[in-house]
Amino acid sequence: MTRSFLYSLTVLTLISFIGCAEQKVEGVYELRFDKDLIPEGIAIDPINRKVYLNSLKDNKIVRSSFDGSDIEVVVSSGEHNYQSGFGMTIKGDTLYALGNGLLREDNTSILLLVDIRTNQLIKSYELDDTSFVYLNDIAVSSTNDIYITDSNSSSIYTLNKKSGQLEIFISNVSIPNSNGIAISDDDDFLYLATWEGIKVVDLTTKEIVNTINEENQGIDGLKYHKVGLVGIINVWEADSGRNGMYQFQLSDDGRRIAERKKIIVFDESFNTPTTLALLDDHACFIKNTHLGYFDENKNVINEPDSLRSYKLMIHQLE
Repeated sequence: MTRSFLYSLTVLTLISFIGCAEQKVEGVYELRFDKDLIPEGIAIDPINRKVYLNSLKDNKIVRSSFDGSDIEVVVSSGEHNYQSGFGMTIKGDTLYALGNGLLREDNTSILLLVDIRTNQLIKSYELDDTSFVYLNDIAVSSTNDIYITDSNSSSIYTLNKKSGQLEIFISNVSIPNSNGIAISDDDDFLYLATWEGIKVVDLTTKEIVNTINEENQGIDGLKYHKVGLVGIINVWEADSGRNGMYQFQLSDDGRRIAERKKIIVFDESFNTPTTLALLDDHACFIKNTHLGYFDENKNVINEPDSLRSYKLMIHQLE
């Protein structure tokens, strides 16, 4: 064999190997966590290829490899005063994790910042409010500004870096009961999953810059991907055909939803997917959170024998 032929063969082998490695990421993976977690939040460590889940029932955060191995407890039950787990995200070496009291009386919420290299607490921020605040999901800007939805009001919270307090960033009747939240890569816009559809907030003016789009109601998890959005719709029981994962194309100026496309149909094997995380050009979420079996008022699971191992789905985005 000539040297040039060997070189070409080596290049082709490497390209083939890389292609196979990229394809291997997509798929469905069985996780080996306790079946009664009831995970609402998910985060992905893109460097170490770890999946983080929290627990509505047990007020804790766990992680493992994608194949379900190497299970670790990141935040044990109630540690750092963590509460029922809600939105999470990872930026750099920091895990941002929301915890929320489920009962209306004496309700409190908390935001934990945890170093994913050491599992050590960096900082915690508690919110004690005489009203019922339901901090749900979180987005972090390129400059580490934090934005949090409150699903019980028409307010978005932020962290005041000077005072170290969680406070209202914007309150507007046009953003009722926001759930999922995403931020554009240039930090110009927030995208909120509200009961009036996806609302777009100009971060400079704090104005809502688009109109009602009710066809996009019912979104739980929401992420910004390239120049669009990816969202999970999961609330329609009577009209389950509306549920699924969608990609939303934004207008060129990022101020409105131009088009939407369903990319995953949720059949009976999908048991209330909630939030999602991104890994490069892949969307990652739990197919079967078992959320429908959880009684949050009593903190118990109905029909525990119906619980199955959690399935991590990783889907290639267009």
